[in-house]
This record gives sequence, structure tokens and C-alpha cells, in this order.
Amino acid sequence: MGRKIALLLLLSLTTSFTYAKERPTVGLVLSGGGAKGSAHIGILKVLEQNRIPVDYVTGTSIGSYVGGMYALGYTADEIETIMLNSPWAEGYSDTIPREDLTYRDKQHRDKFNIPLNVGYKDGGLAAPSGLLRGQTMSQLLQHSTDLVEQFGDFDDLAIPYRAVATDLSTSHAVVLDKGSIVKAMQASATVPGALQPAEIDGKLLVDGGISNNMPIDVVKAMGADVVIAVDIGSPLATKEQLDSTIAVLEQLSTILTKATTEEQKTYLTDGDVLIRPAIDDMSTTDFEIMPQALEAGTIAGNAALPMLAHLSISEADYQAYQDKKRRAKLVFVNQVNRPSTKIVFDNNSKVSERLLREELGLKEGEVITKEELNAAIKRLYSLNKFERVDAEFEDTEEGRVLTVSTHAKSWGPNYFDVGFNWEDDFTLDSAITLSLAYTMGELTDNGGEWRNEMQLGFEKRISTEFYQPFSKDQDFYGRALYEYEIKDWDFYDGNDRLYELKNSLNQFSMGVGYNYSHAGLIEIGAVGELGTLSNRAVSEIDLDYDSVGGYFLMTYDTLNSISFPTEGQRLTFKAAVRDEKYSGAVVNDSDQLAWQFEADWKGALNLGNHAIVGKAAITTVDVDRDFTIHVAELGGFLNLSGYHKGALAGPHKAFGALIYQYDLGRDVLLSDVPLYLGASIEAGNVWLLKDDIDLDDLIYASSLYLGTDTSWGPAALGFGFTDTGEQAFYLFIGKNF
Repeated sequence: MGRKIALLLLLSLTTSFTYAKERPTVGLVLSGGGAKGSAHIGILKVLEQNRIPVDYVTGTSIGSYVGGMYALGYTADEIETIMLNSPWAEGYSDTIPREDLTYRDKQHRDKFNIPLNVGYKDGGLAAPSGLLRGQTMSQLLQHSTDLVEQFGDFDDLAIPYRAVATDLSTSHAVVLDKGSIVKAMQASATVPGALQPAEIDGKLLVDGGISNNMPIDVVKAMGADVVIAVDIGSPLATKEQLDSTIAVLEQLSTILTKATTEEQKTYLTDGDVLIRPAIDDMSTTDFEIMPQALEAGTIAGNAALPMLAHLSISEADYQAYQDKKRRAKLVFVNQVNRPSTKIVFDNNSKVSERLLREELGLKEGEVITKEELNAAIKRLYSLNKFERVDAEFEDTEEGRVLTVSTHAKSWGPNYFDVGFNWEDDFTLDSAITLSLAYTMGELTDNGGEWRNEMQLGFEKRISTEFYQPFSKDQDFYGRALYEYEIKDWDFYDGNDRLYELKNSLNQFSMGVGYNYSHAGLIEIGAVGELGTLSNRAVSEIDLDYDSVGGYFLMTYDTLNSISFPTEGQRLTFKAAVRDEKYSGAVVNDSDQLAWQFEADWKGALNLGNHAIVGKAAITTVDVDRDFTIHVAELGGFLNLSGYHKGALAGPHKAFGALIYQYDLGRDVLLSDVPLYLGASIEAGNVWLLKDDIDLDDLIYASSLYLGTDTSWGPAALGFGFTDTGEQAFYLFIGKNF
């Protein structure tokens, strides 16, 4: 294999030598400019159409991406197809989609909805060095480059290539000329503060625009006789435009990049060509403008043709140039189709290699496609234990070696989480809850966790839980939980509250379970309760109760959103048996055990910008007494809309709803943030006694609402009404429903 590569390279060099010396070598310099980078493609199209070869290419930021793709041997048309069809906006979010999380992490995120990356480490608070870690962007870049190997020298590409980044500790420009082209591209485009610095050869690297946004000096040092430099940097804002903090910060960034660009222009000589497309009014962050920027690049390239015409070569020579590029590209592209003979892990975390290999799901001896690798890396990252997961190929005589690198969260393994929600139905009551959690992770070799939670506001709760996986693959686990809760138990007549009881509850549970997939678990365990119901305005005598028993729990959850799902299913089934005892009030007690069965389902069907959501819930308690503390509740938004939350309560419940959602935001407003216009049809009721259950007693309800789902949780404004005349307005912020 090595001899074949050497022969191909020698042939390429020999072919190029016959005509390279007869013309000046051309160096292409592509500057940074975010979404405006597609203008570079327009320039490339003009060069190709007019048979103007490129012998060297350098780039900064988005220019390093376009330049790197061209250096790999892609044509302008191929780069256009890849670049304009890639979800670049998604690259600026490292949030793991809810449906990809483990069931335990789904529950935790639903409760603690504020995205806070803060931990406790080495005696103080710790946080990542950027708002984003660059995981999703790295996968996008890797998908673009078709899984090429790490290069010993970027001169081995179809076109010799350099990317420019900035050393964060010195502010000096760093020229990247070997290694992973994906890492080089990403380092060159890493916006300080927004993205975590890239680490290459022991240096922390960020956006090259700070130190050299248009690296003309670099391409000249490579040997270019003539330079074609493309400037897509942003112009300075006017005094009138500097009307906000964001505008001022953007101006400071523009000043830095513009200063480096102006400095680089001093390296241009009379024979060089500077092209400035008409992109001043275009955004650097709105990737919807990419087609317009490409067109602006094409127009600017054609306008510069009088200065470029002398660089055009004959059809025969240009064909020889193209053939040389194709041969050089084949040297490394053909390696992509070779089997991966070995998969190794550079594991910089406490997660076991056994679990990593199981989640990766790739087999040695098989060809790994970019789609398969992307899905595998996504599965690893979705374990929610890593700051970054990277993968690189090395081509050897025996085959491809895939190295998977995992990096533990630098702000862990002890984490803080925060949740907030506000629920109001425009009565005198307003439910505001603040939730706090502190999780100590990696306490044992198998990944044991100790989680402590506190909830303040409308409902008060403290809890502590120890969670212990039994094996390295973390399929089986045990857990022990203690919690103390204080909440109001309101009794209503319709929507009129008659009185309320304060329920103080101590609960201890222990269970063992099996995580049969990321979607769900099966768990059995024992639970004990000790509580008091009181309201001195109603009775001087408190109701004390205690119970011991066991439970069986089975769950399945693939919803992409807990509140406004458009895809997936969520099913929970729980069976519990308890020996309940009451004292201090008149209760028809007996020695019979109380059996409780609960089933809850929610599912969504995606129909483009429309979705159909279904809900169903059934609860029943089998006990030979008139009273039990374990009741189900109905009432509230999309839970028999029109009633206040929990207005109906009883041991037996039946409920169903059909909900229609229309994504007004994405379909009409063309926004990246959804804005759902929805309506529901609901039916349900509760009964105190099993003998009283009668479907003719069902209450029918409907609702209309406007809501959105953000990284901070859901927000909704709705109105509900029932066939019994009850009605209510609802306002939710951060509250799951």
C-alpha cells in the first residue's frame, strides 16, 4: 500500500512539473466571515469556469473550512452541495436531544430545565471555558470531510493547505500544517467565549481572525507567485448602530479582525488580486443568507476577471491540473472504503471501556461509513458524561485504525442543576417553584452517584438518593432514596376550593432495576411512608398515617419533548402494594392490603409542521376501606382543561385527550424557535369508590393554547373549558405538563 501511495504521489508531481514551471503558481487566501463564507464558493466557481488553477490555499475561520474542502480535492459544485445542505445552525448547540438521553437523564432534565453547566471541583466552582464545547460542529465537519485520515503534512492534500488559528495564551497566529484537518478547521473557527478553545499540540487555539483574518503572508511563505485574496470581513458599525451591549461587543470583534486584514493587505503586490464581494449588509450568523452570499461571490469573481485572465491556462493544461488533483485525492479517499482493523479508545474519563465499546456499537474488520460513525459518536455523547467525543482514523498497511477519544466534563464530576417553573391560572393562587440539585458522580468504579435535591416554593421537598450501577456496562443498578415533602392537598367543589390540608410526608424507598435501553427501565423495590394530614381550621385532630409495601415499575420514553412532543412515545406502568395504617381520625381501617395500579401514556405523530398528540391515563386502588391517601388527580392544562390543577381527586381515575399542534413559528414566521398553536379534546373523571365508576360520568373538556419549547423549558398561554361550565386561563413558564 505504501509503494502504491508513493508511486501515485510521484506521478502527480511529475505530471505537474511539466507545466507548473511554465506559469506562475497561484495562492488562494480565504478570509473569515461566518455565514458569508459561501461567497468563497462563488469565487471558486469563477476560477474553475475560467481554468485558473490554485496551487496553494490558506484560510481563516469559515475560509479554513472552504479552503480545506477545496484542498481535499472537492470541486466548487461539490462544496456548494455539502455546505448549503448542512445544518450549520445545529452546529451551534451541543444540547443532547431529549430522545437520545438515558431514561434517568430524561427525568432529571425535565425537572431541572435551566441549562446550567456548573460544577464543584478542586475546592471551588467550575465551569466550561466556552458556552459550547463544539461537539456538534465537530461532527458536521467530520461528515463533510468523508472520514479522511490524519495527515503527516497538509502538503500531501490535493492542494497544499494551511489553516490559521490564534494561540489564546500569547495572541500569536498559529499556522496549522498537519494532523487532523477537521481539528484544524474547527480550531481556526473557534469563537472565544462562545466555543471552548481547541487544544492542539499543547496550545489552546481560538479563531484565527483575531491574529490573522486573511493570511496572505502564509500563502506567500508556501511559495505562491501570485495571490488571490478574498476579503469577506464585516465592516465597522456606524455610531447610530452602536446602540446596545451586543453591538459594542461585535464592534470590538470587528475592530480586531479588520486590523489584521488591513495589515495583511500590505503584503499584496501589483501582481496580486484582492476581491471584496458585496456582503457588507449580510449577517455572519444567519446561515439562511448563504445562497445570496454565494451569488455575491460569483459576481465579484466575474468582476475581477480582467485582473485574473492572465492566470488562465489551456484546456489541456487545466485538464492535467484536474487529473493531478483527482489522483492526489484518491490516495486518501480510497482509504475510506478500507475496513477498520482496530478500534482503540483514548479514554480521558472514568467511564469504563466496556461501556464505551458497547455504546459505540462498531465492529472491527468492517468498513465504517461516515453515517455509522456519526451515529456511534452521537450515542457515546448522549451518555451525558463527556465534554467532547472525537474520532480519528489512521491508515496503516494492515488497515484503518479508529481512535475514539473521550474527554470527561472539565467542570465535573460533581454538578449543580437548577429548575424553575411558574404556573398561574389567573386566580389568587400562583404556583412558583425553584428546584436545586447537587450530584456527586463517579463515587465508585461502576459510576455510583449521590444526588441531593431541594425544592422551594409552592411545593417543598428535600431528597437524597444514592444510585449504584452493579456492573461496568451500568445495565443493572440499585438505588436508595429518602425524601421529605410538604404540600397542600386542596378539596374543591368544581373550581371552588372548600378547604385545604397540609400533607407532610417522609418516604424511604429501595429498589433494583434494569436499564433495558436508553428508552426505559424495569424496577422493583420496597417503600415505606410516614406522614400527617392537618388543618387546624377544619379539625383539631391530625390524621397520621404510615405504610410499608413494594412496587413494580416499567417505563418507556422516546418523546422529543416532554411538553410539546412532535415524535415519540412515553409509557409508564406502576403497580404497588401497601399495608396502610391511619390514626387520629375516623377511618374505616382494615388489615387488607391496598393495591394500586397506574398506567400513563403519551404519544406524538409528526406530520411536517403539524403534530397529533394523544394522552391516556388510568389509576385504580383495590382496598377494602372508604379512604386512602394514595389518590390520583385531574384538573389543569391539558389534564381536563377548565379545572384548576388537582381540582378532582380520587383513588380511581380515567382520562384521555387528543391534541392537535401546528408549528406556526417554523411554518409561517420562518423562525428556528417553534411557536405552537394547539387545540385539545379531553375526557375524564375520578371516582371515590370502585362501584361508582361509570363512563357516563365522564367530563368533557377542550382547550386552545399558544406555546413554545425552548432550552429553558416550555412556555404556554391557554384557555380551557368543560361541558359542566368550568373554565380557566393558564400561564406556564418552565412547567412541564
